Amino acid sequence: METKIYNQTGEEAGTVTLSESVFGLPQNLDLVHQIRVGMLANARRPVAHTKNRSEVRGGGKKPWRQKGTGRARHGSRRSPIWKGGGVSHGPRQDKDYSQKINSAMARKALGTVLSSKFKSGEVRVIEDFSWDGISTKKFAAWANKAAGGDFRSLLIVLDRGDVNLTKSSRNLGNVEIKTVGNLNVLDALKFREIIFTKSALKTLASKK
Repeated sequence: METKIYNQTGEEAGTVTLSESVFGLPQNLDLVHQIRVGMLANARRPVAHTKNRSEVRGGGKKPWRQKGTGRARHGSRRSPIWKGGGVSHGPRQDKDYSQKINSAMARKALGTVLSSKFKSGEVRVIEDFSWDGISTKKFAAWANKAAGGDFRSLLIVLDRGDVNLTKSSRNLGNVEIKTVGNLNVLDALKFREIIFTKSALKTLASKK
């Protein structure tokens, strides 16, 4: 399986061989959905928190004696049926939403999404390059050429991090820079087009 490779200016510079185990997988929507839900669940951090009857203030003394008053029996003012009492079944910060994700399944799900994008023409490969200086304007012009004239939703995957490239792109909300080691299914689904450097493509294939 081969595809075109482009240079830094967006011009064709030959072809490159793609790994069948990464870009030649059949569609598997159930697997992709399972991994996506698991990753979103693992990223969930509960914020809302209500106090139960053991955490609210006061209520150490029995409100009134058990019998002889004509009123219903009560043992504490902390009861959920009292004003100022604890909350029953309310949201808690200690609730755990995490799910176990099998690493082999996560890799296969990523390959499935990349394969689908490659077949749709949404994956491009460019030669390795270095970025000098920090300039958002310069980066935007380059990204427009590298993406074939449209970078409304673009993910650039590098083999190693590039500080200048990252700082030049961080003011563009529709562009993100990632390294191969941090690439996941959510990234592949979020962006319309993905650009790999040649070295990043080689590293990705070696992880399969």
